[in-house]
Amino acid sequence: MSEIPDQQARRARLSTLAQAPAARLAALWEAYGAAPEHEMLRPPEIGTVMVRGRAGAVGAPFNLGEMTVTRCSVRLGSGAVGHGYVQGRDKRAAKTAALVDALAEAGDAAALDAAILAPLRDEARTKGHARAARAAATKVEFFTMVRGED
Repeated sequence: MSEIPDQQARRARLSTLAQAPAARLAALWEAYGAAPEHEMLRPPEIGTVMVRGRAGAVGAPFNLGEMTVTRCSVRLGSGAVGHGYVQGRDKRAAKTAALVDALAEAGDAAALDAAILAPLRDEARTKGHARAARAAATKVEFFTMVRGED
């Protein structure tokens, strides 16, 4: 079953916000402008989730361990609802993520993408490339020479 484009965009948005460094998210949010009028549906709360993994990325799933997350849900004056889940214990980051999600659902998605989400994605991509380059520098190539015993 395929997702409709709005669901795919929201999934990508929430993923970007969940993985963003809290300080960088806060800085971009403050540069974007003041928080809109909103009510808390679920105030920021800290909990844990079970992280699952797969051996070799294709094997049977197994429970890897627990991870601390903070979640928050808000409703704007327009009625748009937003949710935020972030890694760690940063309640402010969870609230910011929920507000960004709610504003995007209310129709400000393009402006938010340009001001907040695109810089976060670009920074994550750059960080990933740098990490891959550091890992590639430690790669060892093994080779076997014909031994002539046959």
